[in-house]
Amino acid sequence: MSQLSKEIKEQIEKRRTFAIISHPDAGKTTLTEKFLLYGGAINLAGSVKGKATARHAVSDWMEIEKERGISVTSSVLQFNYGGYCINILDTPGHQDFSEDTYRTLMAADSAVMVIDASKGVEAQTRKLFKVCTMRHIPIFTFINKMDREALDTFELLDDIENELGIATCPVNWPIGSGKEFRGVYDRETRKVEIFSETHKGTTQGEVRKISLDDPGMDSLISPEQKEKLLEEIELQDGAGAEFDQELVSKGELSPVFFGSALTNFGVETFLKHFLMMTSSPLPRMSDKGEIDPMKEPDFSAFVFKIQANMNKAHRDRIAFMRICSGEFEAGMDVYHMQGRKKVRLSQPQQLMAKERKIVEKAYGGGIIGVFDPGIFSIGDTLTASGDRFCYEGIPTFAPEHFARVRQLDTMKRKQFVKGINQIAQEGAIQIFQEYNTGMEEIIVGVVGVLQFDVLKYRLENEYNVEIRMDNLPYEYIRWIGNEEINLDKLTGTSDMKKVKDLKGRPLLLFVNEWSIRMTQDRNEGLILTEFAR
Repeated sequence: MSQLSKEIKEQIEKRRTFAIISHPDAGKTTLTEKFLLYGGAINLAGSVKGKATARHAVSDWMEIEKERGISVTSSVLQFNYGGYCINILDTPGHQDFSEDTYRTLMAADSAVMVIDASKGVEAQTRKLFKVCTMRHIPIFTFINKMDREALDTFELLDDIENELGIATCPVNWPIGSGKEFRGVYDRETRKVEIFSETHKGTTQGEVRKISLDDPGMDSLISPEQKEKLLEEIELQDGAGAEFDQELVSKGELSPVFFGSALTNFGVETFLKHFLMMTSSPLPRMSDKGEIDPMKEPDFSAFVFKIQANMNKAHRDRIAFMRICSGEFEAGMDVYHMQGRKKVRLSQPQQLMAKERKIVEKAYGGGIIGVFDPGIFSIGDTLTASGDRFCYEGIPTFAPEHFARVRQLDTMKRKQFVKGINQIAQEGAIQIFQEYNTGMEEIIVGVVGVLQFDVLKYRLENEYNVEIRMDNLPYEYIRWIGNEEINLDKLTGTSDMKKVKDLKGRPLLLFVNEWSIRMTQDRNEGLILTEFAR
């Protein structure tokens, strides 16, 4: 077996790939942009919300995102900082797009959780956090918006520990909040970093670091703030969890940082600590065991996202791949496990939202986008090794909302079918057909209702097809686990509908949950599952 070369090993060690997760409006996209500013990847941060003339966030590249001021799809952003090659996977915060976030988390080695200091842990943060804990990936917490009125610091830490079930270790400690916010105290260096307003689109100037014992400190923070800080630090030192890198790496302890992404305060401090506390790319589980990027010399990767029409001029599809091991070279031939054939990975690109640059080489731990002629699916494995294996699959979630979709102009049938199929292959929607009918009747299932708006918008703007959607009452979907079941002879309930998915597999839709049990009782031996097998 060939050995991993020293050069490739060094390249892999430099890679850091993490996802940013948060509840909507906690400041996640703003924090992402400030990282890019420090890496020199952009010169001026965009405003996610604001007037029509305002700049838009770099990571929000879809027109609908710019209009609504929310992220509806994950984006991949890459930059260099301090000798590291960093991949940020910026995810949608809105729960209706959580499935995209779940898939993206499968490609990350760690996660940064952004929390609004005035609100604490919110519903969506809980959901996404559970996915992180299932994968045991390290979680770093950035408590944002300290330049606004915030909850009590101990209350915020208790909230994280109680709601998410993870111990916390504050790396720094805030002094005041809102108009009284003066900065943070670094618990390791025992120095205070002083907060000062900065121009919102620029990188931070020099950070003033002053010892708490410095006589000049009295003119920077009030005696009451100093006394409160000393009391809180003593209390935290006595009762709080100590920093333990091993527990951080296991995802059992979250280092906590305080700052303001909007004003850049605390962002670079966080980035530096984060890079020191995270490890090089982690091993991935496959059907032949763990594939360790530090030991496996051959290229391997899996597809975690597919996006059509990122560039309207090109009308192309990009398959995003997480490289798990080895070295990637442009134009290389690899074996596509699910397609059972060799494919050439053409037009490999690194991305900054929708901006692209062609890459000649990439390494384990990195993210690349490759041109997809329509052969890849989410979860597919690609390998250059003669030893065939598949990485563990990416779960799909059962849709909870359904609608019948028709195109208004019958002459645009071809564009309609192409568009709806391409959007379905991205994993944002699931398509079903009426049982025993052709593609005339298409039923679309989504996890969150806002996906219907995105579908309508994209079909009109990317495929020039107007549609009509009629909501259906179904809330539950079940795949049929027994191949021998004859759907024609299946006895169901009055609120049940027979459909089939894109692969021709039979499914049942139900309005009421109790109908599922009744249908099983009426059909001896019937196996119904929540996920496709």
